[in-house]
Amino acid sequence: MVKVDAQTIIEKTIAANLPDAAVKAALDKREFRGNVYLLAIGKAAWVMAKAASDSLGDRIKQGVVITKYDHSQGAIPNVEIIEAGHPISDENTIIGTEKAIALVENLTAKDEILFLVSGGGSALFESPRDGISLADIVTLNKQLLASGADIVEINMIRKRLSKVKAGRFAELCKATKIFTIVLSDVVGDRLDSIASGPAAPDNSTAEEALAVVEKYQLKLNDTIMKYLELETPKAVNNVETVITGSVRTLCDSAANEAKALGYEPLILSTTIGCEASQAGEIMGTIANEIDRSEYSIKRPCAVIIGGETVVQLRGSGKGGRNIEMALKASTLIAGLEDLAFFSLGSDGTDGPTDAAGGLVDGETLRQMQEKGLDAEAFLANNDSYNALKEVDCLIITGPTGTNVNDVSVLLCK
Repeated sequence: MVKVDAQTIIEKTIAANLPDAAVKAALDKREFRGNVYLLAIGKAAWVMAKAASDSLGDRIKQGVVITKYDHSQGAIPNVEIIEAGHPISDENTIIGTEKAIALVENLTAKDEILFLVSGGGSALFESPRDGISLADIVTLNKQLLASGADIVEINMIRKRLSKVKAGRFAELCKATKIFTIVLSDVVGDRLDSIASGPAAPDNSTAEEALAVVEKYQLKLNDTIMKYLELETPKAVNNVETVITGSVRTLCDSAANEAKALGYEPLILSTTIGCEASQAGEIMGTIANEIDRSEYSIKRPCAVIIGGETVVQLRGSGKGGRNIEMALKASTLIAGLEDLAFFSLGSDGTDGPTDAAGGLVDGETLRQMQEKGLDAEAFLANNDSYNALKEVDCLIITGPTGTNVNDVSVLLCK
């Protein structure tokens, strides 16, 4: 019964955070005086672009959408759609970005750019600086993703190697005004980190970037190191930005849906950034405290956290941060009744998998053991996907059309 409630919360929380209504509301408040040229990047790019097209119609003279494979839902008038690699850039990333640059580079002050930005834009919007190849970018990103670095640290490195990140896209647009609508997938809504800040001034420094290299012992060639020593643009003067969604709205939605089902919600944090297994352990210990203590939160309750945990790859398995968090939690809530825990990536993709996350309860560990599966061994090998797949505990949503970070919910009936 509790897992059924969890599924309801998952579905309704995602639906409440689709960006189309927010994009239309932002556009209703904005008057465009010139020809409008649209660029949308990220995993929610198609949904945001479709909403803009529905609102502005033939005011949009031309547009480009760059999104992840299988995230387009059909043609949009006057808009070219390119699907490309995520979380690792590929040749289509470069092709799509070249089309975006061609779209804007000859515009004038009489034109306006509508720039729609969502999470995933760092990988999907890329033009390497001179002397850096796509292969260099791919190798670097694989190192960063395996290192355990958080998204701010990762983007601090990536933006310095790009012709379109760290405010440089805004510089390419010269005198043309840019109206940017942002769907935030970064804790704290840092504009210089969301999609690596293509139309935002960069608040990080070269010294901080070099400290990330040292912290994670990254192996980088001389050309990359040279660029990391250079400063990025610290001001842009042709951009107006509106943020339409964030992890806070995601957690609020989960709280509202839980309350509608009779659970008293408590949002503990919207800035979780520790290792996934650590977060799973914390939520598991909270479940035990609720189960046995008269002093803790009283049932029925929903304990909610949001943010973006990290995974430091130590094994060779398949998984993502949300699935790993759920698997770890399952080892601590084993045997507890009338509760469930899920962790969910709002975009529908957890790491390099087709799952959005994991949903477990007090029976999950026993079900694994009956199949001869050792949960701790799967965790050690970063193979959470295959562990939860065996007991039908993966959350499969497909591409959701939004991307506002992750939410994790402990439900106690």
